[in-house]
Amino acid sequence: MNLKQLEVFLAVVETGSFSRAAEATFITQSTVSQHISSMEAELDLKLLDRTGKAVLPTAGGRILLDYARQIVSKTREIPFAIKRLKGLEDTFLKIGASNIPGSYMLPMVLPLFIPHYPGVAVTILQGDSRETVDRLQREEIEIGIIGTLFDDKNIDFRPLGQDQIVLVVRGDHRWAKGRPISMRELLSERFIIREIGSGTEKTVQEELAKAGIQPGQMKVQASLGSNEAVKQAVVHGWGAAFISEMSIKKELVRGELAVVKIKGLKIFRRFYLISRSKRDLSPPARVFVNFLTEMYGADKRKK
Repeated sequence: MNLKQLEVFLAVVETGSFSRAAEATFITQSTVSQHISSMEAELDLKLLDRTGKAVLPTAGGRILLDYARQIVSKTREIPFAIKRLKGLEDTFLKIGASNIPGSYMLPMVLPLFIPHYPGVAVTILQGDSRETVDRLQREEIEIGIIGTLFDDKNIDFRPLGQDQIVLVVRGDHRWAKGRPISMRELLSERFIIREIGSGTEKTVQEELAKAGIQPGQMKVQASLGSNEAVKQAVVHGWGAAFISEMSIKKELVRGELAVVKIKGLKIFRRFYLISRSKRDLSPPARVFVNFLTEMYGADKRKK
């Protein structure tokens, strides 16, 4: 069964005549009969009753009629839907984001993007960097922004801005007086860390290891599932934490948190715009990628 047969079947039912259906579909009356006979043979069911004055659908024909109308109607909508997509009208874009980009970067970008492209409805699915990559591989999202570079040949990673990860303590902590501390002093404090899969935590552990401090040496008070949870734990005096500098601006102004400098250690990490390799981006995804590139200076070369 094919689309042309369904169109012919509809024409017969709607006109009540094989000859008028032939005129409506620009084929011969014998071809109309062939299409109907082919469909009846395939379904092993009579679809039309040929009375003296009109052609009427049987009970099986009425069932087919409902589906045929839906299929043909939806098919006729395809060119208009593609036109809307190209014109960025009534289109949808699903973006994945790890914690920091999802909570701080995208909320700054979207209010600037939407006025330029009001026909694009954006959905953000947030998780850690690994979850975002997995969503991209399952095609639940079209693009993503994460803070970790993975070894995956099926995904394109494009650098998208830079973030500094800083050590923070509560505003009245003994380290909050501004004196730089040594690497060894880190071992005397309890720490709040992010969960496995977090780009922030992966970067921190890698940089500490380079400086001579292994993960097992740190006193871990708690492992929490979001940047906001870590931040609140520090504010309430649970311990110290390494956290994105862009996420603590308000707390620094209010004096709830203080940044602690560490002698010989500065931690920076890149964000990455990710997409599936060898897959063309949709028009809304392309304009959003270009918008991000202009804001954050993304390198258009594949890394």
